[in-house]
Amino acid sequence: MRNAGLKYICKQVHLRVETTDSPFTNQLKEGEVLQIPIGHMEGNYFCTPEDLHRLEAEDRIAFRYATPKGEITGEANPNGSLNNIAGILNEKRNVLGMMPHPDRSSEKLLGSSDGWKIFSSMIEALAVR
Repeated sequence: MRNAGLKYICKQVHLRVETTDSPFTNQLKEGEVLQIPIGHMEGNYFCTPEDLHRLEAEDRIAFRYATPKGEITGEANPNGSLNNIAGILNEKRNVLGMMPHPDRSSEKLLGSSDGWKIFSSMIEALAVR
């Protein structure tokens, strides 16, 4: 779905970690705030009320758009995603779908190195296997 503002957005945003029970978030802390860039015009997450309830009940929302202090507000939501959702996990928790780009924030030179925390979690999950 297109962004609520119908314009391409390319900027740093803040994400609050919602779950640490995944290969992508196991090295993070629940409630931790990451700074990760977005770059999209079509990236407005939506689903049915039933699917949203299931995602919530199964703890499958990985990230939400938030303020730098971790507050979930309408102003922190850059694209109109339902419930500020920025990333979700599949039922097996081994696939992460997200709009922000952790690959564009792996070094401070890029404006943030917080994306490295997600990759570090993935490396740890593979090492444990």
